Amino acid sequence: MSDVAATGVSVLLVDDHPIVRQGYRRLLESQGDLHVVAEADNAADAYGAFKAHDPDVVVLDISMPGASGLEAIRNIRARSPRARILVFTMHNEAVLVKAAFSAGASGFVTKSSEPSVVVNAIRSVARGERAMSDDIAHILAEDSLSTGSVLDQLGEREIEILRQFAGGATTEEIAAHLNLSVKTVQNYHYLIKTKTGARTDAQLVRLAATCGLTKI
Repeated sequence: MSDVAATGVSVLLVDDHPIVRQGYRRLLESQGDLHVVAEADNAADAYGAFKAHDPDVVVLDISMPGASGLEAIRNIRARSPRARILVFTMHNEAVLVKAAFSAGASGFVTKSSEPSVVVNAIRSVARGERAMSDDIAHILAEDSLSTGSVLDQLGEREIEILRQFAGGATTEEIAAHLNLSVKTVQNYHYLIKTKTGARTDAQLVRLAATCGLTKI
């Protein structure tokens, strides 16, 4: 990481849509103090780019082919506990927001936010502060007053496995995406069913869709 005050903020952009990355690269670099030093379109490449460039802030989407942004956050933070990561995504489900923060994200902004919100969030995260768009702050406030979701019992790794399973990935594919053994994924699958009370895989898929992890 650089001396932010002296050199500006270096940014790694992670999104699987090239047009999105291109648009936000232009936006960030027009600010003068924000510099995009690398881009990636999946979790594995995001981790490699982080190792190679050591950016001040990682801006990433949750939804990507294979392992999601949750896994990228987990891996980057495991390498560098001081890494500053801003989630920038279309998703606004409380369970995903909480999973992202639990995995080590420093901020969470939705893609429906004004460009200035994203820019200011990057600067805040670079200073070591937590940042959220107003809609996310509102969703978390509402969630804190509710009885919560059954998925609140799951850790971020279990959330990630459920997301991929509900999205149609096989046990073998999930194991490959997350660098786990097939047996470990099977054990997680059993634990997820136990914690959620789901008796069948179909019930798990419906539960994931109801909580916003995927669509039926």
